[in-house]
Amino acid sequence: MASVSEHYANHLGSIYTWMAGGVESAFNRGAAETESFDPLFLNKSLAVDLGAGFGMHTIPLARRGFSVVAIDTCTELLEELRQHADTLPIQTIPDDFLAFRRYVSTEAQIVLCMGDTLTHLPDTDSVLQLLADVAESLIIGGQFILTFRDYSQALSGDQRFISVRSDGSRILTCFLEYAEAHVTVHDILHELDASGWCLRVSSYQKLRLAPDWVCAALESRGFSVRREPGMAGMVRLVSTRVK
Repeated sequence: MASVSEHYANHLGSIYTWMAGGVESAFNRGAAETESFDPLFLNKSLAVDLGAGFGMHTIPLARRGFSVVAIDTCTELLEELRQHADTLPIQTIPDDFLAFRRYVSTEAQIVLCMGDTLTHLPDTDSVLQLLADVAESLIIGGQFILTFRDYSQALSGDQRFISVRSDGSRILTCFLEYAEAHVTVHDILHELDASGWCLRVSSYQKLRLAPDWVCAALESRGFSVRREPGMAGMVRLVSTRVK
């Protein structure tokens, strides 16, 4: 089984933008999500994007006037982000997002952990450490916005097979295999080349996080939390540091 960074470096990184429906479609969705962020946080306010990928949220934030620190382990996706950034105020960091504090010298106004990035952490202790670090890095009134998939209720039977995306030359399907604390995601990729259809498979683990548990952990670290539906069936938590 691959680690998260290995899975993205060797399997998903090269097709991730395609998975997201293409660059412009992804940036439009990212812009729609970031439009709800506090409008007072502008004019070179600092935002930190944890698991930034190719910049689905980083680019829209920078276009709105934020200075953004974008962190991801996948260098291929960060290179793609840099190509789109042009002269926008974006710093790209190739590292584990748990290490973000070493790259942030001032308090942030916004920290993002979007997509299903939170579940990439290895265990709940790592989640708690991240929440504590974010709380210490935000100004009072600053926001921590995160989205993740709720794997706490196990799917069964054929429900565990999920069609991610397909077109005339590529088909991506995933299969979920549940254990007590983790779900193993098997990403099954068929690609068409000159010799016919080729199969590539890679597997990695995600945490099974219950939204109520994450909300309680945030509140215990000085956040007020608003829970709402996120894009693509995810849970979205808008957390404001109040103390």
